[in-house]
Amino acid sequence: MRIAFLVAPEGVEQKELTEPWQAVRAAGGEPVLVSTEKGEIQAFNHLDKADTFPVDEVVGEADAARFDGLVLPGGVANPDFLRLDEKAVAFAKAFFDLGKPVAAICHAPWTLVEADVVRGRVLTSWPSLRTDIRNAGGEWVDEEVKICDHGSNVLITSRKPDDLPAFCKALTAEFDKAGRTVR
Repeated sequence: MRIAFLVAPEGVEQKELTEPWQAVRAAGGEPVLVSTEKGEIQAFNHLDKADTFPVDEVVGEADAARFDGLVLPGGVANPDFLRLDEKAVAFAKAFFDLGKPVAAICHAPWTLVEADVVRGRVLTSWPSLRTDIRNAGGEWVDEEVKICDHGSNVLITSRKPDDLPAFCKALTAEFDKAGRTVR
């Protein structure tokens, strides 16, 4: 199970990166940090700088077909940067085109709105994205974790860092299911 974690060079909420990363690793998977630039990314604890993490692959050179799934961590600035990067948006959309599972938490669905992949889907997010998701043709729900299989792939979403235990459990289960159907 090789899972891409797509993040901007700065602005990702650290817990929303590290906890799913550890969950994927604990499930026997290989997490891969993909960003828009080489080097390191700067994570944040809300508005305060936290740790830095080395980039494994640059989004313009990464191939979604080489991954079993995608995790989009949140943080307010992270998805706002990503949705302005055409290659990042195309990379996220490719997982939908390939029918591979995608997991997004907090503000991360902004990238999916930009990729035009939420139409007809049911998802959750940080509450301030509700109108954006509805305007993009999605249905927004206020739930700890939402698993939507009404589309080309499975979409796992959660609202906030407090939802991380449920989010991590759901994403590892769905990635495992998807991996078993491919093998």
